[in-house]
Amino acid sequence: MSAAWGRTRSPSWSSSLAEPAPTGRPITPARLTVLAGPTAVGKGTVSADIRARYPEIWLSVSATTRPPRPGEIDGVHYLFISPETFADMVARGDFLEHAVVHGRHHYGTPRGPVDACLAQGRPALLEIDLQGARQVRTTMPEARFVFLAPPTWEELVRRLIGRGTEDDEERARRLATAKIEMAAQSEFDHTIVNDDVTRATDELVALISGESG
Repeated sequence: MSAAWGRTRSPSWSSSLAEPAPTGRPITPARLTVLAGPTAVGKGTVSADIRARYPEIWLSVSATTRPPRPGEIDGVHYLFISPETFADMVARGDFLEHAVVHGRHHYGTPRGPVDACLAQGRPALLEIDLQGARQVRTTMPEARFVFLAPPTWEELVRRLIGRGTEDDEERARRLATAKIEMAAQSEFDHTIVNDDVTRATDELVALISGESG
């Protein structure tokens, strides 16, 4: 078990670790963009491309109780916390949304940093799963909801197998979840097909920029 995953954070971490920096421009409240889609479609890859090429867009960092995968950095890719700390945050109402993903691990979006970013007028992107997107639809209905889709189902299966980060049982669980997630595409305001990461990223950024000013 990773030390980063197992440790317990102080109650103030959710509003400080991922707090966006002030921009110094006149404050006009911004609109949150929510990016969701089936497992292995490439949400994380698109988000990483935005982080690298479009630093003006603030990316929310989700908290999770799962252990880090190789190469993941605590506080950058996810906030890795213990199940006990996660439960305490739920009880305090510290999450904009939270859910159990694939029937195993908890994920959630700390509310404070998102509210602060939007109040500063900075474009913000939240990458989450379908359950989380549905919760945000209720808690923040004015957000923009974007579904990231694979070119085909066969390509989605190929990407999932190619990742090599799950065993057979986990892969089967994720494929079953992906079928349910694909059926929810009509719930979203926009759909972007991830047939090329750079193109998909640029389309998403154009959407954010065009509507956020």
